Amino acid sequence: MAESTTDTKSSNQMWGGRFASGPDAIMEEINASIGFDKKLFAQDIRGSIAHATMLAHQAIISAEDKDKIVHGLNTILSEIESGNFEFSRKLEDIHMNVEARLATLIGPTAGRLHTARSRNDQVALDFRLWVKEELQKTEQLLTNLIAAFLDRAEEHAETVMPGFTHLQTAQPVTFGHHCMAYVEMFGRDRARVRHAIEHLDESPIGAAALAGTGYPIDRHMTARALGFREPTRNSIDTVSDRDFAIEFLSIAAICAMHLSRLAEEIVIWSTPQFGFVRLSDAFSTGSSIMPQKKNPDAAELVRAKTGRINGSLIALLTIMKGLPLAYSKDMQEDKEQVFDAAESLELAVSAMTGMVRDLTINTARMKAAAGSGYSTATDLADWLVREAGLPFRDAHHVTGRAVALAESKGCDLAELPLADLQAIDAAITDKVYGVLTVEASVASRNSFGGTAPSEVRKQIAFWRARN
Repeated sequence: MAESTTDTKSSNQMWGGRFASGPDAIMEEINASIGFDKKLFAQDIRGSIAHATMLAHQAIISAEDKDKIVHGLNTILSEIESGNFEFSRKLEDIHMNVEARLATLIGPTAGRLHTARSRNDQVALDFRLWVKEELQKTEQLLTNLIAAFLDRAEEHAETVMPGFTHLQTAQPVTFGHHCMAYVEMFGRDRARVRHAIEHLDESPIGAAALAGTGYPIDRHMTARALGFREPTRNSIDTVSDRDFAIEFLSIAAICAMHLSRLAEEIVIWSTPQFGFVRLSDAFSTGSSIMPQKKNPDAAELVRAKTGRINGSLIALLTIMKGLPLAYSKDMQEDKEQVFDAAESLELAVSAMTGMVRDLTINTARMKAAAGSGYSTATDLADWLVREAGLPFRDAHHVTGRAVALAESKGCDLAELPLADLQAIDAAITDKVYGVLTVEASVASRNSFGGTAPSEVRKQIAFWRARN
């Protein structure tokens, strides 16, 4: 007896203090998903109502049973939405929690609801519906962010700032043009969202466990009722497919990367060394020790969310990479990754939309910086090609000598005397000074998609028409 008591104690210590009852508690802990998949309650009930309605239409269950089931499901929906529903871990997941409560409400008739379906196609449906709704929400959030950038671009179509490559001053651009670069980025993100909605717009319900069903169901009817374009076409793929979730996470990761690049620019631009922009107190915090500090915490946190979203993508890719067809329990680990990434992306896009609208632009500081670093050197080279007929490579060499001379004199190109320029190349005339201002530089870049204010306004009009 003593030996048995010792063995039991040793076993409990092995499993750990939390799992006092041993392996059964471990299994319950690892198997239960209700802690997170309860988020799918509305989709689960919606799918069950559509399924029951189809079963009745096909005379697989009676109209009376269908009415009881639908009434019971709507009652459960109201209970959950009002906070009066008690979720049970012992019932594992949202599907069994709803089904058990339905049995309590309407009795044995509840058992007819699961005719011609499995939890495999049920969870595929619930999750697909949730992701589709989240993509639609993301589409609207990106539309709001694009609108914010269009407003700032229009406001600053002529505001000159330095354009950078390698984070070094390259050529003058306008802040409006810079804003429109992000419109293009987030426009691509939105296009990816729309494509993803199109890709997943197929109804899984009716695939059953993996082989379909022998009942005379109408999958096209349930697809229409649930707002899908059509049903899926292979029952094995249907229950094992999580491409729609991976695609959502891929889109989220790319979008978060764009947000992070923007956040990094806001962080840099708001430093005293740059001073291009200023965030209000709504998107900044102070220091606990340094009273002069104003930290761009909102931008930094948006930047950090990227790592979290990337992690979710890699996690789900890793979960799925070795799974044989069809369904495996591993797929239970898909939802937390998507739920977390969706929440992070929603917050990051919303915060960035607020910051874009909140930014105060220091136009004077931008203009002063735009002329630094001999940013109009390319304009001098282009002038030599157009007006003096030099091959571009020769013009590039002449310009390089002019920059070196200006550096030695500690002045800008536009401040070099004409005699000094003509000593480098006799073809240079005083007309060259007309292209060496930052305003003239940006105005001259009027190729399609260029930084000239006239071109920026054309692109704003294009995007406003499609936004």
